Amino acid sequence: MSAHQAVFPIKTMALVFKVSASGYYAWRGRPASLRAARDVDLTRKIRTIHGASHKTYGAPRIHAELKAEGVAIGKKRVARLMGAAGLVGASRRRRVTTTKRDPDHRPANDLVRRNFFVEKPNELWVADITFVPTLAGFLFLAVVLDAWSRRIVGWAFSADLKTRVVLDALDMALAARKPENVIHHSDQGSQYTSLAFGNRCKDAGVRPSTGSVGDAYDNAMCESFFATLECELLDRNRFRSHSEARMAVFHFIEGFYNPSRRHSALGYLSPIEYERKHHELT
Repeated sequence: MSAHQAVFPIKTMALVFKVSASGYYAWRGRPASLRAARDVDLTRKIRTIHGASHKTYGAPRIHAELKAEGVAIGKKRVARLMGAAGLVGASRRRRVTTTKRDPDHRPANDLVRRNFFVEKPNELWVADITFVPTLAGFLFLAVVLDAWSRRIVGWAFSADLKTRVVLDALDMALAARKPENVIHHSDQGSQYTSLAFGNRCKDAGVRPSTGSVGDAYDNAMCESFFATLECELLDRNRFRSHSEARMAVFHFIEGFYNPSRRHSALGYLSPIEYERKHHELT
């Protein structure tokens, strides 16, 4: 009614809507309900969390973040308030594979067989390669992920798909974690079945393992990380150069994914939080 007050008298509109003029004035002067005021405060908090996640978090992760802050709220209410505020999380797309098998290479045996459950860190690492599109051409990213905490423990970039990039990622993981008898599981890409990679694993006491050809489920954890990377960073940005892409991915991994991004499989803890809670590693 107040929106039309300049055109129609309040008394006239009260007759049309079958309410009393005094009742309308009493309603307009009434303070917002406690629930409405609470919704305003919660929406402000939700906007802050959504922004801090680079606008990628949906209702489940925002609910987990609020819970960690001691805010009592249900998931349905978070979803309702996000919808009312026009806030949405990032959605994934299907990833393009970079696997190229070399028929002259003999792949390692599959030591995992899709059983990615482990009870401690540095028991099973999974690895893979993806590409980062830039205006200067593709940049390739190799990662090593600890299956226990989902933490990216090694990563490296290259302008090509030569074996050096997976060796650099493995060396970073070895220097950071110093494992004993860890399994390194990957697909049958030529980089992972090369003689150089096999020798490096042997020298470091790493047990190489490869899954079957062309089956994403055989390396589901790395596939999941790459889907997250693409959905939450790569699809939302256009990089002009390799150096710009390197910096963005570095900040995503070390500044967001490892220390902060909540993972549903970890009880909505981040990889580093999970390690700190369950094992005094960091």
